[in-house]
Amino acid sequence: MASSGPKRVPIPKNGVDYRDKVVLAPMVRSGELPSRLLALKYGADLVWGPETIDRAIIGTTRRLNPHTSTIEFSRLPTSKIKNPTLDPENRESVIYRIHPDFEKGRLIYQVGTANPDLAVQAAKMVAPDVAGIDVNAGCPKPFSTAGGMGAALLKTPDLLCSILTKLVEEIGKVYEIGISVKIRILDKPEDTAALVKRLAATGITGLTVHCRTTPMRPRERAIRGQLKMVGDICREAGVACLMNGDVRSRAEALQLVKEYGVDGAMIATEAEKNPSCFRPEAEGGPHEWRSQWKTVVIEYMRFALQVQNRWGNTKYLLGQMIPGKEKCYADMNSSKCYQDVIKALKLDSVDGMLEQAKTVDERLGIPPRESRASKRARIKEALKSDAPVKNKKERHEREADEGPNAKRVRLPNVTEDSVPNMPEAAAPAALSV
Repeated sequence: MASSGPKRVPIPKNGVDYRDKVVLAPMVRSGELPSRLLALKYGADLVWGPETIDRAIIGTTRRLNPHTSTIEFSRLPTSKIKNPTLDPENRESVIYRIHPDFEKGRLIYQVGTANPDLAVQAAKMVAPDVAGIDVNAGCPKPFSTAGGMGAALLKTPDLLCSILTKLVEEIGKVYEIGISVKIRILDKPEDTAALVKRLAATGITGLTVHCRTTPMRPRERAIRGQLKMVGDICREAGVACLMNGDVRSRAEALQLVKEYGVDGAMIATEAEKNPSCFRPEAEGGPHEWRSQWKTVVIEYMRFALQVQNRWGNTKYLLGQMIPGKEKCYADMNSSKCYQDVIKALKLDSVDGMLEQAKTVDERLGIPPRESRASKRARIKEALKSDAPVKNKKERHEREADEGPNAKRVRLPNVTEDSVPNMPEAAAPAALSV
């Protein structure tokens, strides 16, 4: 006898069902490990990492960092391979970091790709450590669309479907995790409907719809006129549907889910400044944040120190969470390392944070012992003795690779694990992708 319940695509053994979930959206900068751990602490059901380009993760080395108990995917930049004198300490770049204990079964890896084969190669690197692979087909920023990735995939549905189908067959079924996609709505509802039907037929377990068109920016109000239609199509196909766009709290998320007939919701920019937005109303909800922001910041600092987060990323997130009118905001902005910011926030006596900050600063090599001017001079001299560069542009690119925004770590001397983000792009604000 046929079941009277709604159709549902089977959830793989190592995957996760997106239904009845309020989750952290994939965001540039704001999706790094400490932010994800803080979101989970305050009640996020799942977390998406930031979009990581396929070619960036392919070829990385997977290691377990004994100091932080995190899994790190790292690599030596091409410029250092060509010219080892650029960095005598031979520090690698950490492209992606996972906490296997806290994030197990709750982390979704989002890949930026425009090539089915590269998508599979990239997914194989992280598939054993995550609960799902999500394809970014919604980011409107040039760093993504210029390569035919992100929202550009909405204009090449055949390619997008082939990427998803290949991931389902070669990753989803092999590693028993879910494959999903995140899109934006199209101008015409009938075009959105046609696209969603095709995507839902590829074997994916989940689809997230950002209720904005590609040209729209976060400051523009989300458009929800097509949301119910998308939810209905997904339900008919048995695919879970999440909504994204102008969701500010768990309570609001659950109300919108009920109103539009979808399965769950993502929170993006609100979670960047107020991670407690995931907290259920029964536990106080997010409303105490304005008066209790320092409690949230202290929890963030615990995680940042625990996982030895890149200093630039930590400072950026603190700038979002600390109200600009507070005196410590200016003090934080002038900080050059973890010890400085612990003092600026007057956390010197909190749970040994200052001593922990000293250790982390030493391991991260901050503040740098070498001035920027000295470093530029050394690099310039090294480049002179290296193979000749073809033009000024190439020289500039090679010098820029060693700039202050690169995230470098001196990796612990441990045995490489047997299991087989482009480097983080600077951005004025977090971007949900």
